[in-house]
Order: sequence, then structure tokens, then C-alpha cells
Amino acid sequence: MIRPITDTIRVISGGEFLDEASDQLNELVTAISERGGSGKVTLTISVKKATRGGAMHVTGKTMLTKPADLPHEVLLFATPEGNLVADDPSQMKLDLQQIEPASTVLRSIQS
Repeated sequence: MIRPITDTIRVISGGEFLDEASDQLNELVTAISERGGSGKVTLTISVKKATRGGAMHVTGKTMLTKPADLPHEVLLFATPEGNLVADDPSQMKLDLQQIEPASTVLRSIQS
């Protein structure tokens, strides 16, 4: 009977390989939940014949590829001169002023 690959994965580096892969999968899912995009966790298992008897030298490696960070961006408006500005040059400016409240006393109304 063929043994499942998970049996081998569990014993590579005393379980550290499986723990690292699990941690990276969790990190990937968190990054995708926060930023969107896609990524991957790649597990590589290498096997070569050892120098003695029928033993096999097995190594495991993980690689995490997270989604790229979102680019820095801003919405700017073009002027007729070809400059970029934060305020829409075609929109009229309002002369707004802050008004201080007349009183800071709060009243309680009871029924």
C-alpha cells in the first residue's frame, strides 16, 4: 500500500517543514484578505539516494509569494498649463469660514 505524502511531510525536519508551510499559508490568506490579489505557497520536496544502503535523503523547502503591495495613488486634476493640482481648477471656490458656537453650555430637557 502506498503511504500518503502527508506522512512524509510530517517528518521532514521533525515537523518544522509542515509548521512553516502552515504558517505561510496563514500569512498568505491574511495578506489576500487585506489587500486582494493572489499569491501562492510552493512546497518543494527533494529526494536523493543516500550513500548508505537504501536510505533516501529528503529535504523540504517552502516559498511564499504574497500579493504585491498596492501602489501609492492620489486623484489630481490637470490645469490648462499641464500641471497637476489637488483642487479642480474648473470648480468655483467658496469662501467658507468656521463659526464658533455661541455657547458651550448644554441644556438638559426633562419630560
